[in-house]
Amino acid sequence: MDGATPTIFVVDDDAMIRGALARLIRSMGMQVQTFASGRDFLGCQVPDGPACLVLDVRLSEENGLVLQDTLRTAERRLPIIFLTGYGTIPMCVQALKAGAVDFLQKPVEEQDLLRAISRAIEEDRCTQDNQHKRTVLEWRVKTLTPRERQVMALVVTGMLNKQIADALGTSEKTIKIHRAHVMQKMQAMSVAELVRMADTVGL
Repeated sequence: MDGATPTIFVVDDDAMIRGALARLIRSMGMQVQTFASGRDFLGCQVPDGPACLVLDVRLSEENGLVLQDTLRTAERRLPIIFLTGYGTIPMCVQALKAGAVDFLQKPVEEQDLLRAISRAIEEDRCTQDNQHKRTVLEWRVKTLTPRERQVMALVVTGMLNKQIADALGTSEKTIKIHRAHVMQKMQAMSVAELVRMADTVGL
């Protein structure tokens, strides 16, 4: 995934702007897909590799901020860079509060746009990496027995083996065995690492 070529989606109802942005993005070695409307974009397949969306605020019969809100519930939430020729401060604040990477005025400076795209791609890489780590940890948790999950939940609170044994009504020796199994199955090298894993999966 780290070596995948980034894909930049451009949504703008001006064909000349779409073309200019596509040429700029391709010149930097990235893939680009352009769309004249948000509806067209919503019908596309987002690749597994890093990606971001360059979105015009004012589209024909559409509002880019509404599209941003729609995408918040999407399975894959892409980082968004807004472009506008009619931006207002409240509009900018709304977009950034909703998670936009940047809000740039048209005509946009090439270097400003490329810097924003670089930040957005890095953000998406981090998000995907974290999601992958979470998926792996969730799979490891599923390999635990119900009792091992109970033990793990108590270990990460800082309880000692004897305290856990008392809480679960069993022997300290049995808890030591369960604890060893938890550490092995979760591939945790320390209790501190196990705590971070539990926090990641919400255990």
